[in-house]
Amino acid sequence: MQLVHENRPIASTVEFADSFFEQSRGLMFRRSVPDDYALVFRFDEAERRSLHMLFVPFPIDALWIVDGEVTKHARLSGWTGLGWGTADTIVELPAGAADGVEEGDSVELVE
Repeated sequence: MQLVHENRPIASTVEFADSFFEQSRGLMFRRSVPDDYALVFRFDEAERRSLHMLFVPFPIDALWIVDGEVTKHARLSGWTGLGWGTADTIVELPAGAADGVEEGDSVELVE
């Protein structure tokens, strides 16, 4: 599985946070993630959703997505970052991995 933006892979190692526990934990307590990594949170419907960086010691790029379209892209700083956006899917990536991804762009998961 890959995460692709405009036919360019931005992550080739994709992990899903589908359970309540996995979504609550996110990237907390990890020291780092690989450069080609994405953590994907999938939800049943689009709602205003938040991300926090408590116990995440490194910065990330976060994408809030509705029906495959990016509604927000933010760089969140380690430990203190906080972001809000409307999404049915949220993707957490290493800082810099989503450079060039803009609101309105299409991002998709492909096998």
